[in-house]
Amino acid sequence: MKVIEKTADLATVCASLRQAEFVTVDTEFMRSNTYWPKLCLVQLGGPDGAWAADPLSPDLSMEPFVELMADKSVLKVLHAARQDMEIFLHEYDALPSPVFDTQVAAMVAGFGESVGYETLVNHFTRARVDKSSRFTDWSRRPLTGKQVQYALGDVIHLREVYAGLAKILAKNGRESWLKEEMDTLTDPATYRVQPEDAWMKLKPKSSNRRFMAYVRALAEWREHRAQKIDVPRNRVIRDDVLLEIAAHPPASQDDLRSVRGLAENLARGAIGESLIAAVESARQLPDSKLPKIEKRKQLPRGIGPTVDLMRVLLKLRCEEEHVAQKLVANVADLEELAADDRADVPASHGWRHDLFGRDALALKHGKLALSIRDGNVAVTEIG
Repeated sequence: MKVIEKTADLATVCASLRQAEFVTVDTEFMRSNTYWPKLCLVQLGGPDGAWAADPLSPDLSMEPFVELMADKSVLKVLHAARQDMEIFLHEYDALPSPVFDTQVAAMVAGFGESVGYETLVNHFTRARVDKSSRFTDWSRRPLTGKQVQYALGDVIHLREVYAGLAKILAKNGRESWLKEEMDTLTDPATYRVQPEDAWMKLKPKSSNRRFMAYVRALAEWREHRAQKIDVPRNRVIRDDVLLEIAAHPPASQDDLRSVRGLAENLARGAIGESLIAAVESARQLPDSKLPKIEKRKQLPRGIGPTVDLMRVLLKLRCEEEHVAQKLVANVADLEELAADDRADVPASHGWRHDLFGRDALALKHGKLALSIRDGNVAVTEIG
């Protein structure tokens, strides 16, 4: 159970895995004290074994792993892959492809919403997942045998989980459904948040465009600062403090020093000057350049019952087809469809349209009816 710490050893393993149909992949990382995830361990599983590579080893280059992830002839199998993909993009400026995410595949296959890895392992292998090392410090060296055993268990069990899910999707003819989801997962734009857009995550409830300009400028400044010194954004300025500064924008570093909850070092020297400059940039913006406030669309009067009927139809179709509702549509999607036949929501496209969207519009226009028969909801075509 030796951890790979040398480039030559990793190259040998990756060369072997490039002959396989698929490889299972997992990572262990730390993020509590940094802006960027700190990759601490990479696990790989193949037909003949499982290995753990230590990216923190000074004698190890991860280039053979990067080349394996880029090899389009080998399928990469991960579970709940978004964080892993984000790490790979940051660390290596590339995303694995093609990818099979077992969590998404499980939703497509009818295992419910955001099904847990342990549930899938138990279902397909009857094994129990050891959770005891989940929250250990993966950055400490040397790693213990227990830690390595725990880490390798994920990619070992993942082989059987993948095989079981792939069989179900093939039987149901849903491989194309999963592919649509994987196209999003392997798109770099999914993970890139521009600092100038960071303010949107704060979602302050205000219609004051000047206030929103201060929020935007401060959030962008904070994002750049957090990235530069690699700390969580709230370690730079907490959200509540940022909004307080936006509400009462300071004009000088002396004003900054009076802001409750603001770290003292942010009010001094070059850092304080740059923060004041960010505030001033928002103060000087002409009205035409202020952020536009997207008002929530007012739903037509009386649309509520239509949305409720669509929810019943959604639940029915998803139960019939054994697919998670979350993957098909949410309440906001239903409201948009109820208000506008041409609403650009996921349920208007691809397999979601075939499964639900088409019937939702037919129900809206009175071409389908819902009723109760023998205690069950039934759908009847009209006309």
